[in-house]
Amino acid sequence: MDTVSRDRILGDQINLNDLRRILGNEPSYASLVSNFQIPPLDFYNMAGDTVDRHAKGANANVVALVCETESGLLQTYTYAELSRLSNRFAAWLRARGVSRGDVIACFCGQGLETALVHLSAYKLGAIAAPLSQLYGPDAIAHVLDDCQASVVVTERHLWDRVADVRHKLAPDCMIVASGGCIDDELSFEAALEAKAGDFEIEHTRADDPALLLYTSGSTGMPKGILHRQALLRGYLASVSLFYEMEMNDPGRALWTVSDWSWVAGIFNVMLTGWYFGQTVVAGPTRFSAEWAFEFMTRHKVTHCFLTPTALKRMAAIEDPRARWPGLAIRAIGTGGEPLPGAVLDWADGFGVPINEFYGLTEVNHLIGNCRSLWPIKSGSMGRAYPGHTIAVIDEQGQPVADGTLGEIAVSDDDPTLFIGYWRQPERTSRMRCGNWIRTGDFAYRDEDGYFWFKGRNDDLIKSAGYRIGPAEVEDALIHHEAVAEAAVIGSPDEERGQVVKAFIRLQDGAVASDELARSLQDYIKTNLALFKYPRRIEFVENFPLTSTGKINRRALREQEKAPS
Repeated sequence: MDTVSRDRILGDQINLNDLRRILGNEPSYASLVSNFQIPPLDFYNMAGDTVDRHAKGANANVVALVCETESGLLQTYTYAELSRLSNRFAAWLRARGVSRGDVIACFCGQGLETALVHLSAYKLGAIAAPLSQLYGPDAIAHVLDDCQASVVVTERHLWDRVADVRHKLAPDCMIVASGGCIDDELSFEAALEAKAGDFEIEHTRADDPALLLYTSGSTGMPKGILHRQALLRGYLASVSLFYEMEMNDPGRALWTVSDWSWVAGIFNVMLTGWYFGQTVVAGPTRFSAEWAFEFMTRHKVTHCFLTPTALKRMAAIEDPRARWPGLAIRAIGTGGEPLPGAVLDWADGFGVPINEFYGLTEVNHLIGNCRSLWPIKSGSMGRAYPGHTIAVIDEQGQPVADGTLGEIAVSDDDPTLFIGYWRQPERTSRMRCGNWIRTGDFAYRDEDGYFWFKGRNDDLIKSAGYRIGPAEVEDALIHHEAVAEAAVIGSPDEERGQVVKAFIRLQDGAVASDELARSLQDYIKTNLALFKYPRRIEFVENFPLTSTGKINRRALREQEKAPS
């Protein structure tokens, strides 16, 4: 391999996210958008441009990964150590026949195993297929059958839960387990003792497939979403923006409670943290507001991604800094569902900016906020992030005027756009509308360029001719003093087609009653709109959650359709 090509793989020396340099002395949204660009590259490797680049430079001895186990045991790995371990694991896999284009499934939690699967797969030119540790046997069986993985890397306690799915594996698939092996399984720990020799990263092209993410849609089992090696480059600007342009400052620590099998863990924390030479913190999957604040304090977390559901629960603690004076948190990114305005109000008192952003697993980080560069409009999704061309279109694919409700669409040259659905070309083509990629989400853009989410095409409520976005009703309900959490769906109705139904989890001390239900209805009539009030209200103690920790509205809709 020639020196120029190797340099292009091991380090894109143009720091795409040095936003202070791009903006100069006049920081503004307009100057950022007009000056921003992502230089094209023919060759790229996500492992080479993150861990390996720092392992060969000044950050070689900086801590790249901190792992805390359920028992509280801590393990730390520098950039040099993480590079060496991923070379060993990649060399071990290569020696057993794993090569370009092979799928390496990862059924693990946050920690070293997941980190090394990603890095090693990218180095081999293989495809990493992370699976949520929250998946049950049916979902695991479906995914393994669908992707026909060459290798499954897992943890003993997780694999024991789903070991009956082995009949879904490809005939020559290897099982590599940490924490002990049985039958013909191979030891993850032993693999890390292997010698890497003169291991060389594959000369991967920027468009080579690298990551296969399985995510649930509105119907059916999880679908595979295939991404390219250069995907990381499309995330760098947006991540830096919702982390308040601080990713180039040394000594940052990034964390998320979200599973590392999802975009949130992989790109909002892990790979972007390593691109900027920062410390990434891995922890257990459990969650409570108190535990999260204690964990962030213990690890001096400065930047994190948290779902709106997690933030709503954390916002129940009025003054976190009084209870945890050692908190080092400086900025929080959030996405996946609309963030209630009440949480933003709480964050103002907390003194930490929360920047919401929007996107899909297929094409991501399209719209969002950066409090230090442009004002946040409560309830808005934010503005289009630099590098992304966004429009609101009608059913014919034509952009509509500002203030008009339509479907959010993104240009088909977006830097985060997926290659396609795994072995489903027809499904991939259905997302296209001319040069636009449809998102299935409805919104309008205001005259200042801010987008306002109204709902998905499968949860937009159509009642008596009105189109009602559940997010706005939920946001209003959260402001009521008795409400802790709310989820809104369209409930079938013979007269109106659908009516608004709200599922309510109450604050401690509040008591469910018909009188309270009427009070909530009046509150929405008064504060939102007469036609948007929930005609049906159900008080619940807990919500069904998706594997990414969001309220599972699809489960609520299915429950509503089921015969009583």
